[in-house]
Amino acid sequence: MTNDQQSALWLKDPLAILADGAERGIVVQGGRIVELVAASASPATPDVRTFDAGQHVVLPGLINSHHHFYQTLTRAVPAALDRELFPWLQALYPIWARLTPEALDLGMTLAMAELVLSGCTMTTDHHYVFPAGLEDGIDIEVAAAKRLGLRVLLTRGSMNLSQRDGGLPPDGVVQDEDTILADSERVVARYHDAGAGAMVQIALAPCSPFSVTTSLMRSTAELAQRLNVRMHTHLAETEDENRFCQALYKCRPLDYLEDCGWLNDRVWLAHGVHFDAGEFKRLARAGTAISHCPCSNQTLASGTCPVCAMEEAGGRVGIGVDGSASNDSSNLMQEVRAAFLLQRSRYGVAKVSHLDALRWATKGSAACVGRTDIGEIAVGAMADFALFKLDELRFSGSGDPLAALVLCGAHRADRVMVGGRWIVEDAQIQGLDVAGLIRRHSAAARALQSPG
Repeated sequence: MTNDQQSALWLKDPLAILADGAERGIVVQGGRIVELVAASASPATPDVRTFDAGQHVVLPGLINSHHHFYQTLTRAVPAALDRELFPWLQALYPIWARLTPEALDLGMTLAMAELVLSGCTMTTDHHYVFPAGLEDGIDIEVAAAKRLGLRVLLTRGSMNLSQRDGGLPPDGVVQDEDTILADSERVVARYHDAGAGAMVQIALAPCSPFSVTTSLMRSTAELAQRLNVRMHTHLAETEDENRFCQALYKCRPLDYLEDCGWLNDRVWLAHGVHFDAGEFKRLARAGTAISHCPCSNQTLASGTCPVCAMEEAGGRVGIGVDGSASNDSSNLMQEVRAAFLLQRSRYGVAKVSHLDALRWATKGSAACVGRTDIGEIAVGAMADFALFKLDELRFSGSGDPLAALVLCGAHRADRVMVGGRWIVEDAQIQGLDVAGLIRRHSAAARALQSPG
């Protein structure tokens, strides 16, 4: 911890802040929030340095609850355009099978950089493609996250049900069960930090019911319980998935999940578009959370996650950008706006406000990742913040600053703090050559998409 992190810092007199009782700002010290400064008050903490936040709207750091970093290398690929999920995957799997460690590092670094600049302070990633030569994919991710200073929950994904076995992925991108379980245990032992304030955590994440065997689903659940880590997978994303489960397993996806030992409070699921009302209640009783991915679901025409119905049943919902081959972006603040618009169009103005959308990307996503020390501005929470200015054309004339972030389409944070340390200042990531990254990343994407 640096000396700056050890001394107290007052983020003073923000333009607006997403917290009650903090009208004059917040004091951080030792990587945590130590004081909220109410209207007309001054800090009780002695010897505080100050940062003038008078031009900034202050949010808890946004939390991305679902992503596939490597997919930044396959944005807007012609062969995958205008396809629904299954044919879209079939068009992209052969490209992903050519991933190299160097390309993966660039794809992951660019994804995390884009997230950070959008106000994200913690992200998950679901990496499940391990062609030959890419066995150390999670190690590459950890190194990239540490370089950027981003808080992460990285999932050791897996696929072992290939086309020859009745699954969707080609043979070249799957691994056998023993290899998957051994590496899962290795990366948890090496990287997972179970303590409060953790910067790196690991979860286990078979890709989906149509790409892994029942044996692997059950073995993963047993391993996760033994290692005390979270679990993640895609579920109920499309009607095709429902039909696949009915044909192969003779049940709906949630029934299959429960049969495999996956319906519990250490699990969060991506998408959750095609659950019924009875399943909302089952998910809520189990404590299983859902990551809502609005842009991806719209791009692939998968349907709309029934967020309000899930919450009314007692469920927990966060927001994820999903992979950059279906979203084609990794901007979490834009995803907040997309969720707001999509859910308001479904439920009406009385049901969904801009504050709901911000809550889904903070407290809701914190529930997905199993964290109570992030996701809100409260004494004792980690000092993770996203600060936005309203000095662009899009904000001119706005009244409510918090509403303006969502309604007017904020997309880039001016400052981002993680654990009391600024990792973005003046809308720039400290120490990152963005132009050079784009140049190298673009070259890697071209090579991947056009081999030979």
